[in-house]
Amino acid sequence: MKPAILILGTRGVPAAHGGFETFAEKLSLYLAAAGYRVIVYCQEDVDKVTQRFTYDMWEGVERVKIEISRKGPLGTLEFDLHSILEARNREGVCLVLGYNTAALLPLLRSRNRPILTNMDGMEWKRDKWSAPVRAWLRANERIAIWSSNQLVADHPAIADYLGGLGARAKTTMIPYGADPVESADGELLRPFGIEPNRYVVSIARIEPENGILTAVRAWREKPRYGKLVVLGKLDPQNDYHRMLVAEASDDVVFPGAIYTHDTIAAIRYFSRAYFHGHRVGGTNPSLVEALAAGCPVLAHDNVFNRWTAGEGQFFFSDETSCADAFERIFNDDAALAAAKVKARARAAEAFRWNDVLSTYEDAMLELAGGKREAPAAALLPVRVRNARSTA
Repeated sequence: MKPAILILGTRGVPAAHGGFETFAEKLSLYLAAAGYRVIVYCQEDVDKVTQRFTYDMWEGVERVKIEISRKGPLGTLEFDLHSILEARNREGVCLVLGYNTAALLPLLRSRNRPILTNMDGMEWKRDKWSAPVRAWLRANERIAIWSSNQLVADHPAIADYLGGLGARAKTTMIPYGADPVESADGELLRPFGIEPNRYVVSIARIEPENGILTAVRAWREKPRYGKLVVLGKLDPQNDYHRMLVAEASDDVVFPGAIYTHDTIAAIRYFSRAYFHGHRVGGTNPSLVEALAAGCPVLAHDNVFNRWTAGEGQFFFSDETSCADAFERIFNDDAALAAAKVKARARAAEAFRWNDVLSTYEDAMLELAGGKREAPAAALLPVRVRNARSTA
């Protein structure tokens, strides 16, 4: 008998925010189609709580919708608390996405619920956090390791890191997935004043560790042949955001945050290259989606990005090398064409959704004491126990 699967730790389905939400949507639909009972916890932001819990069905997936009136991190903590208190009264395997509120996981363990936790990246390393917040995150990381029956690392370097904390035996490496983008509607570019193959795009939260200021400063060093498009929410009260806009040249475009799937796909597909300045994290969803859209990649040179992007892409370490890479991207058509081919090949080799989702299914079935009835044929070996970093 197939176990029920409870998915916690995201804002819910359908996806309307980030990588974890997209993953939760993909996995819940995959499992529901395979005959599992799937329950996803969904955050409903309201001004005043009038009915804490409501329940409905979406595409064969059960949704537990939880009204939350608090904003920011406190709202997330409140949502996770109510999710876990509700989930601990259900039978099933709990898939927890992220560890930021892992201090609540013992509430599930006290009911002997099997827990599979995706450990995400090294959140405590982000520049934006104060010392107390970093201490909280590191403590929650340790609690997640202790409380979870099994862990998922989305990158070999994260698996190595968890191994160093004594969790190698219960860590499975499963990366993120992406759908290939083979075509897109160029008309969707018009509102942003950009033309196909005449811009480099960044799609990320605008935070210091994501390297966007480096890109802006490198871009202004000399006139370019196109534009730098920086997608992400800008807050005029944020000092870093104000500095970013102040230092940008006239050919840097700030469209804001965009969540419409077709528009994002078109912006990736028609870009000359995708900029990825992240210094912290594992297998980044936006980078994987760029590879699947055939984007040549310009990425910060670190172990996470090197493994994810693969061979044949462009890398930088500072403003000077970033400016040099921009110059090459607009002048070396042969290198750009080769990078595009290698991007698609890397996505097909390592980041196919079917491989990712079926490996999660195996991990959850193992926790429930079963196995998949009809394993998919010819799956790539994305599941790596006792992984050592290859990056």
